[in-house]
Amino acid sequence: MKQIAPVFLLLALLVSCDQTPPPDALAPLPEARQLLWHELEFYAFVHFNMNTFTDMEWGTGGESPEQFNPTELDCRQWARVCKEAGMKGIILTAKHHDGFCLWPSEFTEHSVKNSPWKDGQGDVLRELADACQEFGLKLGLYLSPWDRNHAEYGTDTYITYFRNQLTELMTNYGEVFEVWFDGANGGTGYYGGANEERRVDRKTYYDWPNTRQIVRDHQPDAVMFSDAGPGVRWVGNEAGWAGETNWSMIRRDEFYPGSPNYKDLTTGHEDGTHWVPAEVDVSIRPGWYYHQSEDHKVKSVKHLVDIYYHSIGRNASFLLNFPVDQRGLIHEKDVEQLMKMVEVISRDMETNLAMDAVVEGSSARGDSRRFDARKAVDGDPETFWTTDDELTTASLTIDFGKETTFNRFLVQEYIPLGQRVKAFSLEAWVNEAWVEIDMQTTIGNKRILRFENVSSEKLRLNILDARACPVISNIEVYHAPKLLEPPAIERDKQGHVSLESFDNGLDIYYTTDGTDPTESSTRYTETFQLKGKGEVKALAHDPETGQASAVAQQDYDICKELWQVLLPDPKLDHRGQAVIDANPRTLWRSKADQGLPQTLIVDLGEILELSGFTYLPTQQRFIDGTISHYNFYVSGDGKQWGEPVSAGEFSNIRNSPVLQTKTFESTPGRFIKFVAEREINGQGFVSIAELGVVTAGE
Repeated sequence: MKQIAPVFLLLALLVSCDQTPPPDALAPLPEARQLLWHELEFYAFVHFNMNTFTDMEWGTGGESPEQFNPTELDCRQWARVCKEAGMKGIILTAKHHDGFCLWPSEFTEHSVKNSPWKDGQGDVLRELADACQEFGLKLGLYLSPWDRNHAEYGTDTYITYFRNQLTELMTNYGEVFEVWFDGANGGTGYYGGANEERRVDRKTYYDWPNTRQIVRDHQPDAVMFSDAGPGVRWVGNEAGWAGETNWSMIRRDEFYPGSPNYKDLTTGHEDGTHWVPAEVDVSIRPGWYYHQSEDHKVKSVKHLVDIYYHSIGRNASFLLNFPVDQRGLIHEKDVEQLMKMVEVISRDMETNLAMDAVVEGSSARGDSRRFDARKAVDGDPETFWTTDDELTTASLTIDFGKETTFNRFLVQEYIPLGQRVKAFSLEAWVNEAWVEIDMQTTIGNKRILRFENVSSEKLRLNILDARACPVISNIEVYHAPKLLEPPAIERDKQGHVSLESFDNGLDIYYTTDGTDPTESSTRYTETFQLKGKGEVKALAHDPETGQASAVAQQDYDICKELWQVLLPDPKLDHRGQAVIDANPRTLWRSKADQGLPQTLIVDLGEILELSGFTYLPTQQRFIDGTISHYNFYVSGDGKQWGEPVSAGEFSNIRNSPVLQTKTFESTPGRFIKFVAEREINGQGFVSIAELGVVTAGE
């Protein structure tokens, strides 16, 4: 047997004899099931139900089960995509507000058992549960308390029905990690044919203590979501961000589903009475359910990366929704953006620079090796650096041993002992002095700071204020590469072209002669003019790595500098100029009481040889007002119009509301008249984001 040197025996004895106790826990504290939930961090929401087939967000409840008929439903595809993206679970809308059930519920006929899918023998929940088990994912279930289909909604009879369905879900599909109760309750609905409005007292109607007990009895490890938890809370928005200050505690008794003080949920309460951490729920598209019209509106990689840092990076979880399409698949465009986002985050967090650094704290609890600063970088989530009880300020220094460049800082508290830190700062040693990089408030389960590149030999974390002595379990430092997305290209009404990269520190190179840009092309430093027809191509280049993005391209016709919209009553239609402001984010909408057709006349300011026009419908979430049928005229004087030079419909614009281009025989004119004859949903108003023209010639 190899003999151990006496000095090592002595050190081992000293460590084993270290009986310095940890700090007392600081209430409120997370339950065991909440700690398991905190470890998941990133998981999927799937909105797939009757609304998928009716092209709605909220169904009325009067839909027929015959309408539910996916052609290629594959829950294994959902699970495979989520697993490959590093997600830990899937929460499915088992029943949304319209009351249609994705499982063959014993208590209603409004379910898959009366649909043509699999001749009524299918069970989406069973298929998903099996797929989650196969791919090692957790299963979560969304059950809407509101039911616009059920004839007895609003009575005690419905509560029995709701609890019966909840029991089915909690007992027939294996282990469930999260049960989602929506805050939308009461309003108009089908209600068995009554077609009326029904309101309920959201605080008392569902008798939540007894209803939630069903989950507790059958799924003791499941957390329950609602505005007030009790396990997980809504973050107060659906935009994809938690507050920079984000306490895992709230004064829980002040909230209920639909609480008017919901904005407090974004930050939580420092003096919260219960541990109810925030979940950031956000869809990868504008809508929660699939709409073909949003195929071009999948969130950008930059947007998704920002959501990651504004959720997981701010002491919350990231619940990303996929609107499964009518085939029954996560759409390929959604998958593409998801995987690009995951690739960026993986690169950002590739090499932890703190692993090999020398770490020292301003103090350790009782000068104990058990709680010294090195415990914050040892990779063990159960060890931590902490101080004596009376200290609510402290600092920890990371010495890299050489000048090191970094731009990400990750820090975690040991939350089984409570959330403590109220304020902290980060400093770098630059030119023989400490220079502040950032100052923030809460940490919690995880906080990730992003900042511009800093080069330094040393980095210091300062705990500036805390509810009790700080307890830091993990610190990581990274040098993330630049986000090399193609630059954004925009031109204003006056013909000024601007280029913007999606990350700082990148160079942009561009061309206007049709060739692809390279590092030898013109470097963008300021806006430039392009008043006539032309093509702008641009790429982003990282001078540190030499890598470049894909090429972005925009084709332009003559700019709109001289254009004016001629409105019959400018006071009533003061936003009419928005249709020619070269800003696709602004919108003109006609008055609803004016009816159709609606006419807009534009003075182009000069005679042009016209061979076509363009119409950009609204790019906002809701597309009511989109024009389906039109007449288009050209005039030299704005008085004599003659026959339309183009007339008809914008084919499939309901499903694909993108830029529409119509061409016609070349015609000279100074004035154009666009007549909206029909709107896609039969509304009495129309909207236009942009009108443009196609001029003849190159």
